[in-house]
Formats: sequence, C-alpha cells, structure tokens
Amino acid sequence: MINVDFSQQDIKKIAYLRYHHPHPRVRRKMEALWLKSQRLPHKEICRLVAISHNTLCSYLKTFNSGGVEKLKEINFYTPKSELEEHTEKLTAYFRRHPPASIKEAMAKIEELTGIKRSESSIGKFMTSLGLRPRKVG
Repeated sequence: MINVDFSQQDIKKIAYLRYHHPHPRVRRKMEALWLKSQRLPHKEICRLVAISHNTLCSYLKTFNSGGVEKLKEINFYTPKSELEEHTEKLTAYFRRHPPASIKEAMAKIEELTGIKRSESSIGKFMTSLGLRPRKVG
C-alpha cells in the first residue's frame, strides 16, 4: 500500500479536475486519486475506476513525485521518421525539381539521404512537406 499525503488544496484541485479536465485519461487519474483521498482500499479504487493495480500504483507514485501537475501531463509515444532530419534539404530540392512520380521521389530521396522507404510512406512524407501530386495529362 502506497501512502499518499493529500493537502486540502490538492484535494480541491483533484475534485475539480476529475470532471473538468479536457482529456479523459487525466480525468480517470484524478478520479482514482480522489477515491484514494477518501481512503478507499486499492482493490475498490481499481474496480470503480476500471484500472489495474499496477496502473493505480503508477498514478500514486507519479503524484508523490510531482503532484497534480505531473499527473496532468499527457505523454503518448509518437514515433519520428528518420526523414524528418532531412526535411529542409528535401523540401528545398523538391521545390526546385518537383518529381513526376512517387517512384522518382523515392529514388531521389534514397540518393540524397540514403534512406529507402516504401511508396506509401514517401507519399505521406511528400504530403507532410506540403507537396501535392502533379496533375498530368
């Protein structure tokens, strides 16, 4: 059992945020903490909030280390493409020499950066650069 000391100010913040924070994950965290502040056992909190015991423990440890502000942080894993390191160079090149096809863009990106990607990922990358397919015909 993890011991947590709640100040009156913390309890007021938690009570407010459990209904008014825009992100549902943060509201769930605040609900679990509010139930903990009401001295419910961990098993009951897990059942009411529909979380695992390990999740509850991580919420409580995070609260002990950083308070309510640390629990309000939302850190989702977002993978970064290796091509993002070369964005400026590729954008400048493709603005001067627009490719006629995705296959041509694939070959040029591989030549300039040494990174080989599929047609679909090159198409998404070109769109993220603000480059649209050229109209031909």
